[in-house]
Amino acid sequence: MPADLAEKTDRYEGLLAEALEKADPVAPEGTPLAEAAAEYEEMARSYLEDGRHFRANGDPVNALASFSYGHAWMDAGARIGLFDVPEEGHLFTV
Repeated sequence: MPADLAEKTDRYEGLLAEALEKADPVAPEGTPLAEAAAEYEEMARSYLEDGRHFRANGDPVNALASFSYGHAWMDAGARIGLFDVPEEGHLFTV
């Protein structure tokens, strides 16, 4: 059975929004790592906004792609230690 595009898009939007909410930058302010964390978060927020724009304009495929890319930025940032994230659950692969 093929994936349900609407369900998957809803789920990935929620995952990205929750990841942004739960991730806390850990590097000291003014350091290159803090700048990197801010850039990762900015990219993820931009993809969340883009996904919502695509969805509102009837483009669920690009919405899903945007939500997925945004979550990948957050997941990568968590994986390399830019963010403190919950270890249990479904949001991150750490």
